[in-house]
Amino acid sequence: MPVAPESTRPLSLRGRRQARLDRDVAPGVHRLRHASTNAYLIEEAGSVTLVDALFPASTPHLHRALAAIGRTIDDVRALVLTHAHFDHLGMADELHRGGMPMWLHPADARIAAHPYRYRAARPRLAYPFRYPASIAILGAMTTVGALQVRGVREHRALEHGAVLDLPGSPRVIATPGHTDGHVALALDGRDALLSGDALVTLDPYTAKTGPRVVAAAATADPRQAIASLAALEETGASAVLPGHGEPWLGGIAPAVAAARDAGVD
Repeated sequence: MPVAPESTRPLSLRGRRQARLDRDVAPGVHRLRHASTNAYLIEEAGSVTLVDALFPASTPHLHRALAAIGRTIDDVRALVLTHAHFDHLGMADELHRGGMPMWLHPADARIAAHPYRYRAARPRLAYPFRYPASIAILGAMTTVGALQVRGVREHRALEHGAVLDLPGSPRVIATPGHTDGHVALALDGRDALLSGDALVTLDPYTAKTGPRVVAAAATADPRQAIASLAALEETGASAVLPGHGEPWLGGIAPAVAAARDAGVD
């Protein structure tokens, strides 16, 4: 399976639920992993774009990760959210109150304001019984504040096709289905795609690995989510950096094919 190998220089970030920093999962892109969820730091010319905001308890790990790459929070130009589910919104309120601009697709504004009022195609409560291996994953998220995420109401609007004037020049790709306003971010100059939860290599609700769409327990419209895979495939990216699970370095086309074959649990 063409998944990224373990970094030769990973950094374990100790504290509440140990986190991990993997440097250069794509050129100038670093993965911060906490409780089976990924955020990304995109470096360019001494500045950083932060993609996704993990959990409330992730803030100390973010500062340590920035220090490890020779940066500080003042070097972060903006927070860009792939979507507004609680496991990607966790630090957003704190960072935004500290003055950091935040970007989000307007169709996810309601979730951002009310992190626990999101649509799912199937009831969530049955999933731990059907997929008991997910209990440890979801439990770890709870211990780092998954049930204590504060909503955010102010943000700048992401638009499909826009190239953001931020480090890495991320290009916005609308990929609705997981949420109405889900986006992926193409780093065209780095041959990389930040797929958010439009395509993951670990489903927190089933504990299944390999390229797939997140289970209907957290996906609003599974049919639309599968249809949105085509927009990811059009990027032709070699490196796929998901919101959950290991980076996939075998190219977006095989990843999309595998996700289609896997279907939606």
